[in-house]
Amino acid sequence: MSVLGQITGNVRFLLGQIQRCGPFAIPNVCTTSGRCLSQVAPQPEPSTDDNEEVSPTFINRNPRNLEQMALAVKDRGWKTTWPHRECYHRLVFSRTQHHVTAEVFSTTSAVPILTCTTKEWSIKRELGSTRSVAACQAVGEVLAQRCQKAGITRMVYRAIPWQFRSDSVQSFRTAMKEGGITLSEQRRKYIGT
Repeated sequence: MSVLGQITGNVRFLLGQIQRCGPFAIPNVCTTSGRCLSQVAPQPEPSTDDNEEVSPTFINRNPRNLEQMALAVKDRGWKTTWPHRECYHRLVFSRTQHHVTAEVFSTTSAVPILTCTTKEWSIKRELGSTRSVAACQAVGEVLAQRCQKAGITRMVYRAIPWQFRSDSVQSFRTAMKEGGITLSEQRRKYIGT
C-alpha cells in the first residue's frame, strides 16, 4: 500500500506542476517524468557592431591565391605558338648587342610585370661590361630578389634551344635558382565535378 501511495503522490505533484505552468507555456514538456519539466536557459543574442558584421557574399581579394594552389585555369593558347602559353608567369631573357634584359610576363597581360636590365644605372655602375657573363648573373640575382618581394616564386623559363648551353644563359639560370626562384610551375590540379 505504501508504494501505491507514493506513486499517486508523485502523479498529483506532476499534475499540479502542469496546471500551474500551463501545458503550452513550456515548449519541451514531457509528461512522463519530473526531469522533463526543466527547460534550457535562453542564450543571449550576441551583439555585433558594424565592424564585426560578416558579409553574406565572399569576394576573393587575392587573385593570385588560386595560382599559388595550382587551381587557376591556365591559358593554353595554340599548340603551334612558341613559347607556349600554358603558364601563370613566363620569364623572358634576352641579350642584345649592348645590354642584357630579363622580363617576367603574366598570361593575362602583354606588359611585363617585373623587369631587370643592364640599362638601369644601379646595375650598370657595378659592372665592367653590360653584356658579359657577369652582367647576366647580376641581372639574374636582382630579378630573383624583385620576384621574391613581389611574391612570385615559380615561373616558366624556356630558353631558345640553340642558346640554352651558352655560359651567359647558364649563369642567369643559376643566379635565379640561387635567389629562390623555381623555373618551372606546378601542374594544374583538376578538381572533380
